[in-house]
This record gives sequence, structure tokens and C-alpha cells, in this order.
Amino acid sequence: MPSSSRISYLKKSAEAPGDGMDRPVARPRRRRWRLAAGAAAVVALAAAGAFFLLPGAHSIAVKASETQTAQVRREPFQDYVPVRAAAEPQVTVFVTAVEGGQVEQVLALDGAEVAQGQPLARLANPQLRLAVVSKEAEIAGRLGDVSGQELALQKSQADRERELAQATYELQKARRELDRRQHLHDIGFESDVALKTAQDEAAYDQSRVTALTSGGVREGRIGADQAARIRALSGRLNDNLSAVEASLDALVVKAPMKGRLTAFVLQPGQPLKAGETVGQVDSMGAYKLTAELDEFYLGRVAVGQAATADLGGRAAPLRVSRVLPQVAQGRFHVEFAFQGPPPADLRRGQTLDVRLVLGDTQPALTLPNEAWLETSGGRYAFVLTADGRRADRREITIRRRNPQQVEVASGLSAGEQVVVSSYAGLSPYAHLILR
Repeated sequence: MPSSSRISYLKKSAEAPGDGMDRPVARPRRRRWRLAAGAAAVVALAAAGAFFLLPGAHSIAVKASETQTAQVRREPFQDYVPVRAAAEPQVTVFVTAVEGGQVEQVLALDGAEVAQGQPLARLANPQLRLAVVSKEAEIAGRLGDVSGQELALQKSQADRERELAQATYELQKARRELDRRQHLHDIGFESDVALKTAQDEAAYDQSRVTALTSGGVREGRIGADQAARIRALSGRLNDNLSAVEASLDALVVKAPMKGRLTAFVLQPGQPLKAGETVGQVDSMGAYKLTAELDEFYLGRVAVGQAATADLGGRAAPLRVSRVLPQVAQGRFHVEFAFQGPPPADLRRGQTLDVRLVLGDTQPALTLPNEAWLETSGGRYAFVLTADGRRADRREITIRRRNPQQVEVASGLSAGEQVVVSSYAGLSPYAHLILR
């Protein structure tokens, strides 16, 4: 190609740049504004959603599917409390070793039926036997002395009686002699001197009898006192002798009453101390039930209250026979007596379900006795709003309770819905948002 033609071609290309593929295109401004507005709207909707979805201050979001609710109802409230009671014998007497010693022979087995006074074991105590023999000899010697004093007193009394009898006899003789001499004196055959002598002898014998009689009365009183003291001393010595002899009998351990022997595990050769408990005898056919109750019921349980025991589907009537007010670890003991013969197959330690009636059945506002009561203490509850999406804390007062129901005294109305699942981990000032 000639150079002039090439130059004209290049000029033409430079003068018409829009005729090729590299021509720029301008964007409209209205489309950019619409995109910005849409993004702002999305952000605003997200913020609004977050505002409505996030809980407010003092609010806690909980899952509705995991939250248990119940309706406040007005219905009959059964005022009772269930307890687990254990059977115990009505009477239990401990078996003790009165004297110490070594077990020589075991005569009864644990669990056996025994009669009152039946020998259960025999003990050996050589030192006690020697002491008993020595004591018996000492008491026997003192009893001999007492017997000698009693014989001396009786002899003294007999001598006084003999002397009085002799003086009385002499007085009678003197009086007869005086009468005879008086008759002879009257007819002139007896002198005045002889009559006077007879009169003096009669007077002497009379004074002697009078003195012996009055002295005998005084000595009789003294003798009676001495005799009473001697008899008392003799009685005490005989009692001591019996006690000493009985101490040997105490080497035989005996049943204190009729019943079943329990906790009796003596072995031959086993040493025992005086007064040591070696077992017990339980009354047979007479049982009571004992149970522990929470101190919450201490002021509501009294002697005479009715109760029933479950005997395998059969109810046995009971009554509260004793309330032990001592509280230990938040519990106190109650005893129940059967209103009739106890079951024949009842055994010591067997447990029964007992329903203790605390009051009459009356209409009341109630809620279920669920986990909410333990965590709130019955002081507040979370009550649902009408739409069921929120539960607000409300102060309440409860009164009585049984295993199924709680009596609401104030703070709630019939028909309201209350959260009855556990409040553990929830602030008592929070609001619940159910999702």
C-alpha cells in the first residue's frame, strides 16, 4: 500500500472511535438509589425482628415445650399426709444380767417364744459364791445373837410374872391369917400384939404385889419395844439373807415376761458385767406403728387423730397414740395404735403405707404439688398472661398441702394458668418468655 493511503486510513480511524467495540456505556442513577433503599429496608426489618425476639431486662426465655403449666382449680381438698410406718411390739422388756459372770450354758435361742421366768442362760461366778457363803455365815451369827436377846427378854418377862404370882399367893395367905387372928382377937383368944403383927404382914404383902404390878406394866412396855426392835432386826437380817441367797439365783438369766426373745446372741464362755443388756422380749400379737414426719406438720398432729394403714389392698383403721415433740434433723416421731386386732402375719420391722388424716375434706383453690413448690417455697409463682406467651412472677400464700394438691390461700384466682415445673436457676424477679 502506498504511504499516502496508509496515512489517510489511520486518520479516519482516529476520527471515528465510536464506530468500533470499545465504546463506553453510562449507567442510570435511579437504579443505584433503589438498591440502597432495599438494603436499608432489610437491615431495618432485621433490627426490628431482633428487637421483638430478644428478651427485655429481667426476662428469661424458656422453651414452651419444656415448661409444665397447670390451671388453678376450685375443688375438694383432701387434708392428709402419707407416711411410711414400721411395725414395733407394743411392749418390749430388756433382758439384763443382774450379776456379772461368765456364760456357762445357753438355754434358749434367739427368736424363740419364752414364758415369764423361763431360764435363758446360766452364768458362773466363783467369787460371788464365796462371798455369798461368807455373808450367809455372818448373817447367821447375827441372827443367833438376836435370837439370844429375844430369849433373854422372854425369860425376864417370865421371871416377873412368877415373882408377881408368888407375891399374890403370899398376900392371900397373909389375909387368911389376918382374918383368923381377927376372929380370935374378937373372942378374946388373941392379943393385940399378935393381931398387929398379922395386919403388918398383910399390908407388906399388899404393897409388894402393888409394886410388882406397876413395875411389871413399865417393864412390859419396855419389853414390848425391845421385842419389836428385835423382830425388826431379825426381819432385816432374814431379808438380807434372802437377798444374798438370791444373788446366786441371779446367775441364772431369766425371761422378764412372756413373748418372743430377740437380740439374744450369748455364747458359752462370754463374759458379762452386772446390769449388762443381753437381749429383749417383745410382746406377741400386740403391735404399734411408728413413723417420722416433717416438722412442717408438728402443730397439726395430735393424739387421737384417725389414720389408715394399707394392708395389701385392705385398709386397717389406726389412731395416733403418741406424739414425740422432739425434732431431730427436721423430723419428729409419731406412734399409731391399731383400732382392733393387728394383722396376724405382721412382723417386727415390717413397713406399711399409712394415710394420716389432718382435717376434713373442703373446697379450696388448688394447684398441683409439683417441683415449683420446692424451689419457690410456696412464696411466689409464675402466672401466664392471657396469650400464653409470657409468665409474670406473683406473690402468693399457700396453706395446706398433700402429695397431689396445694391449697392456695391468696394471690391466685380460679382459671389462671401457672408454671408448675421447677424454678431452679430462675431469678425470683424475672419474667418468663415462652417460645
